[in-house]
Amino acid sequence: MDLEQPVGPRPGNEVPRSILRSETVIVLALSVGASAASALISFVGSVTKPGGLKDQAANLNASYAPGRPWLDLAWQLFGIATALVPVLLVAHLFVREGAGGLRAVGFDRLRPGSDLARGTVVAACIGGSGLLFYLAVRAAGFNLTVVPESLPDVWWKMPVLVASAVQNAVVEEVIVVGYLLCRLDRLGWTPMAALLASSLLRGSYHLYQGIGGLVGNIVMGVVLVLLYRRWGRVGPLVVAHAAIDIVAFIGYALLAGKVGWLPTP
Repeated sequence: MDLEQPVGPRPGNEVPRSILRSETVIVLALSVGASAASALISFVGSVTKPGGLKDQAANLNASYAPGRPWLDLAWQLFGIATALVPVLLVAHLFVREGAGGLRAVGFDRLRPGSDLARGTVVAACIGGSGLLFYLAVRAAGFNLTVVPESLPDVWWKMPVLVASAVQNAVVEEVIVVGYLLCRLDRLGWTPMAALLASSLLRGSYHLYQGIGGLVGNIVMGVVLVLLYRRWGRVGPLVVAHAAIDIVAFIGYALLAGKVGWLPTP
């Protein structure tokens, strides 16, 4: 894979580097950067709490209003929608520069078949190995027990889990890969430095899961950056990420407590 392959928009309206730097910091602060800070605080709380990490739980999709399903649904949809706002900001910034919005980073409908096929293959490779890695690091005491969902058994549970998975995929791949690499390239970062920055950022906001979540997602980040450099599109990465999360969320909902190999709190 060619690490030197340029990616992202080549805008007609040049923006000063100082503006690009501050803009990048703001976009990250509104999205995954804030999540990274939150994950660090959560991790410090976990390691300073009595007992091992594997005896604690990291809840990903929990109820916001237990016993009140309609209010809970409203909060779930509100959370999903507001999490996507930074992606809209990125699209706006690209349009402002004459770069064609998110099409500049390959998040469009121009190659649906190719994106779906490539994403499915990536998901199969990363998903299986990721599950084995999680089980191993949790057993070794380096990871919390990840609870992909703890929603009530109501009619909207599965659709909300799918929507949550898609939201995660869009936010992370558009911002952490497409947008960030584009900006770092234009700011003069070397391809290797940009790869490390993107991968470390991805790992950092998964630190709330433990050391396993940090390391596993750094490795995943390296793979996805290399694939993006090769393909020039985040579309396949969004498909792969969404598929991995959908299988994790719905698989846990269907199997938790029914199979011995799947850890539960």
